[in-house]
Amino acid sequence: MRRVEGSLNNERHALDKLESHPYHGPSALALGLARALFLGAFQAMGNLVVIGAQWGDEGKGKIVDILARDVDAVVRYQGGSNAGHTVINERGTFVFHLIPSGILYHGTLCVIGNGVVVDPASLIEELDHLQTQGVKIGKNFVVGQRAHLILPYHKAIDKASEQSKGSRRIGTTGRGIGPSYADKISRIGIRMGDLLNPKVFRTKLEENLVEVNWFVEKLYKMERFEVEKVFQQYMGYADRLKSHIVDTVMLVNKMIDRRKTVLFEGAQGTHLDVDFGTYPFVTSSSSTAGGASTGTGVGPTKIDAVLGIAKAYTTRVGSGPFPTELTDAVGGGLQARGKEFGSTTGRARRCGWFDGVVVRYATKVNGLTSLAVTKLDVLDGCKELKVCTGYRYQGKLYRDMPADLQALTDCEPVYKTFKGWSGSTTGATTYKQLPVEAKRYLQYLEDLSECPIDMISTGSKRSETIILRNPLKTRPRAR
Repeated sequence: MRRVEGSLNNERHALDKLESHPYHGPSALALGLARALFLGAFQAMGNLVVIGAQWGDEGKGKIVDILARDVDAVVRYQGGSNAGHTVINERGTFVFHLIPSGILYHGTLCVIGNGVVVDPASLIEELDHLQTQGVKIGKNFVVGQRAHLILPYHKAIDKASEQSKGSRRIGTTGRGIGPSYADKISRIGIRMGDLLNPKVFRTKLEENLVEVNWFVEKLYKMERFEVEKVFQQYMGYADRLKSHIVDTVMLVNKMIDRRKTVLFEGAQGTHLDVDFGTYPFVTSSSSTAGGASTGTGVGPTKIDAVLGIAKAYTTRVGSGPFPTELTDAVGGGLQARGKEFGSTTGRARRCGWFDGVVVRYATKVNGLTSLAVTKLDVLDGCKELKVCTGYRYQGKLYRDMPADLQALTDCEPVYKTFKGWSGSTTGATTYKQLPVEAKRYLQYLEDLSECPIDMISTGSKRSETIILRNPLKTRPRAR
């Protein structure tokens, strides 16, 4: 028995003392801020993917808002109106669901790519609300002809299916996202471009409703959908949106060919990806960096870098495994201080300690070139902090993310403990302002994640950010 315990202790020690990884060159934390900024000044602006490194809700909206100032276009490449980004600046608080937050900058083109599924009613509602807040929307916003539509029957099926699952519910928002993607893969989807051709739209709708109505009546005992009602409703949407519907594939590629800078904005997070997430407790699209190519028609050789966004702790919404979840007063404190409630659904987020296994896996599957760590200020005042370095399951220690859902559900996290800090990080704009314990904590997160930290968010406002190195500045691509 002592041999087994000794072996486990040795393995745990190995996880705590990670070997040095030559990830993507020296980090800004290691270089020192002045030298990092000096070197960055001589680098060209590149095309960047911004991706969540956890289970979504990492604060991508704020980071995209900051970076959008220096780009020519922001392109959303997957998901639907189930996503939510909140941006707080001197003009107020803005909540985005479909439209990229780059819309707040004059001269930045905002694009909804072909990988997104669009609920036109939600899109129009968002457009109208932003305009009441003083945001000008015209030629600066376009949506791809190839993006698929969410129709009323998608929402109805989504809600009915979730309710019928009982204890097997995955926590869907019921907004029709999954059923719309299912139609896309089944090759019976209706696309945004079809709104521009009423005859084609009606033919596809009639064909789909023959099967849909039989399905909803027999399985869910729901009322039938009337072709004429849905047709008239969506032709009204078409009149409102037709000036924005274009071929975004050629538009974005031509911008890149003219050496314009493009930022690709993901929704949700790595561990909600339909392939690489905690399946089946995932979203229905490719939320990892690879989705930026398939969701926009821009080849991977035209993308220069990938920025991962991770909270200084971990949150998750909905069902599914969460190894570091805290169900005690500590978790409740993180939820309260971090205001961890969804900007789209209002649902409370589950909270837990930073999980290095989760973020390191995101580094691998996304090819992350750097990290932005958000909500560091939420940890202010914590006497003790823990970081997960691995999982123990059935006598085995896992350093890498297991594909086995049961292992993730029943594993015991292995922690390294850190001393917290009594000083405040809230509103810090330079690395020097941070308490030494916070610096030590960030350095460990960087080493554990095998990815350099470029940005640190210390509050909800745009200005409450430490920029160690601009993620957009990268080596120019070989042509």
